[in-house]
Amino acid sequence: MLQSSSARRVARFTPSLRAAIVTLSVAALLSACAMPKHPDSAAPAPDPFNPAAAQLLDDTSWVLSAWKQADGTARAIPSADQGEPLTLTLSTATGQRHASGFSGCNRFMGSYALKDGKLSFGALGSTRMACMTPGGKIESVFLDALTRIDRTGVQMRAPQQMQLILDNGDTLTFDRSAR
Repeated sequence: MLQSSSARRVARFTPSLRAAIVTLSVAALLSACAMPKHPDSAAPAPDPFNPAAAQLLDDTSWVLSAWKQADGTARAIPSADQGEPLTLTLSTATGQRHASGFSGCNRFMGSYALKDGKLSFGALGSTRMACMTPGGKIESVFLDALTRIDRTGVQMRAPQQMQLILDNGDTLTFDRSAR
């Protein structure tokens, strides 16, 4: 039987060298079949204040989780264990942008807009119940804050959050709600 020149060259290798070549070949084949790592998984989170990020706000719901005042102090906000938390829902279900939520004592509703990466609200109406709860004390301040948004930040990677920077330097942080 005639052997090719490459077969004759391999036949000249010692058994241990042949075993090493086979081992390296198998390792190369296995590494070629390894699961690739998605390039975005190690990438840093995108800039939440990128104007394009605000376009992701349509049809989302949020719960106010923190309010940091311009001087760095935290403003007390009602939480779930003190009753109902302050919420914000942005919906396009009717074909128009409609905002609604709970402002501490009353429900509110109105229109919203997303322009140049900034969330803004039209006139907001609300129910008219009187409350002496912590939510009732912050309600008017919260509704006023929604009319003074200077910058909007949106982070849709976990943990999903929205930040509203007000014209006075306060920062309202909302966590994404499943509602």
